[in-house]
Order: sequence, then structure tokens, then C-alpha cells
Amino acid sequence: MAGVSGVGGVVLRRSVAGATAVVLVVEAGALAFVHLVLGRTTENQKMSIAGMDPDVMSKATYAMGAGMALFLLACAVFLALAAIRDRAPGTFARVVLITAAVTHGLLGALVVGLVGWGAFVVMMLILCLLVLSLTLYAAKASAAGSGEGEGDGGGPGIQDAPPAHPLLGDFGDVKPTSP
Repeated sequence: MAGVSGVGGVVLRRSVAGATAVVLVVEAGALAFVHLVLGRTTENQKMSIAGMDPDVMSKATYAMGAGMALFLLACAVFLALAAIRDRAPGTFARVVLITAAVTHGLLGALVVGLVGWGAFVVMMLILCLLVLSLTLYAAKASAAGSGEGEGDGGGPGIQDAPPAHPLLGDFGDVKPTSP
């Protein structure tokens, strides 16, 4: 992805990561509000499902809303830091962001049947923003690691031999044959 290097790539990476952080903050607020309403409704109507205690259900709803909001806010902080520093998120942050992306994919598949296509589109847009943020910074890291743009004297198109397969090892000058 040579198109994400240079000044334009920096602006793209930072703006996508910043926009994703803002979207995740909005989503965290919306989820906290929805869970607050659901918890209050359960508490006020003394509803129970299969004989469960309504107080436990309302407190669990509050806790779930707070937990999801904190998770999304942590993702937003990781993305905001990546945008400010213009550096790829660390390993822990990448794991958290990938978890958020997978969660949005699964929830998107679930909400299409329960809520409708509008909710599905919103979940897929957030998923796309998360994946785009991760891949733009991964492309920057791989471009920096490969020495792209550096004058190594090798000329264009000349590369070292690919690394040996970790399980098969190096067979020296043995070349694969075609059938």
C-alpha cells in the first residue's frame, strides 16, 4: 500500500483514526443511555423473566451498559492516541481494537434480524472504520519496516531472498519443480 505514505497518508491515517474515535464515543454514549432506559424500565415495572429477581436484572443491565461503554471508550482512547502520535497502536491496543471489530461484525449479523437493516448498516460502518484504522497503521508499519523510500542501493525490484518457511526450513539451492 504505497498510497498511504507521505503527507497524504498521514492525514488519511490520522483523520480515519480520529473519526473512528469520535464515532466510538458517540456509540458508547448511546449504548449507556439505552441500557439506562432498559434498567429503569425493568426496575419500575418489576418485570421478571423466568422468575429472575427484577432488582438483579436491572442492576445487571446497568453494569452491562457501563461495561460496554467503558470498553468502547477505551477503544476510542487507543485510536485517539494513535491519531495524535501517528503511530500504530501497541499489541494490547490492537487486540482490544480487533475484539471490538469482531464484536461489531457479530452484532451486525444479530441486529439485522432483531432491529433491522438500518442498525446493520450502522454496525458495518463502524466495523469498516475500525478495520480501516487498523490496516492503515499496519500499512505504515510494514512500509517503514521494509525500508520503502530508502536508498539501499539495490535498485527497484531487487529484493533479498524470501525467508525460509518456519516449518520446512531452508533447502539451499533446491528449487521447486513445475508439473
